[in-house]
Amino acid sequence: MPRTCLVTGAASGIGKATAALLRAQGRAVIGADLQDADITADLATPEGRAELVTRAHELTGGRLDAVVSCAGVAHFDPLTVRLNHFGAVATLDGLRPLLAAGTDPRALVVGSIDSVHPTDPAIVEAALAGDEPAAVAASRAAVDRGEGHLVYSSSKAAVSRWVRRSAITDDWAGAGVPLNAVAPGVVVTPLTRPLLDDPEMRGLVERSVPMPLHGHTRPEQLAPLIAWLVSPENTLVTGQVVFADGGADAVLRGDHTW
Repeated sequence: MPRTCLVTGAASGIGKATAALLRAQGRAVIGADLQDADITADLATPEGRAELVTRAHELTGGRLDAVVSCAGVAHFDPLTVRLNHFGAVATLDGLRPLLAAGTDPRALVVGSIDSVHPTDPAIVEAALAGDEPAAVAASRAAVDRGEGHLVYSSSKAAVSRWVRRSAITDDWAGAGVPLNAVAPGVVVTPLTRPLLDDPEMRGLVERSVPMPLHGHTRPEQLAPLIAWLVSPENTLVTGQVVFADGGADAVLRGDHTW
């Protein structure tokens, strides 16, 4: 029986590339997105998160072998923390019972190199406390004071810290389920292409995310790493935020993380 994997954000970008590779490897893939997917659900809302879990149960008979949470946005708006943190956490927690019934279950969320950039502590702490209204209010306050760029980095920092905290608990490691994050650098997608086509914005992007190894990333370059982390071959890696960023993390933080 082929492994059954659910990928959110499967209609475009990293999610689409990951779903395509998993299918090419013989996996049965269920895609979830706002449209053009097996499950259509808005994971920025409680109703959409509940719909995802309900439909996943229906389509899988109550068992999954892997979950990859790729759905995300980078707007200067509270929607960003609703989807990037609370949508991802609800996806992984909501589908965890299906993983428990699977074979060699694995889970992963897509983070970002932006998680090492400055953040808004109020957003991050509210997110980690599971207080969505407070996180949304803090995000709105950041936008109002002209610091909307902090919403994205805060959402990715929060979900990365959630992975670190959760991966070693009885619910995940204790149940034999590796849980990790992959943190890309700048990925060339329809979302980032307008920025990269503008010389001034491209220079700003390259200064904030320097990528000495091969430069900007295509979604297809990230898919093999994600596919391995959610494969049965991964028996030891858990609680990790793997920076697949062309060296950006090493440039920005050096060896200070040690």
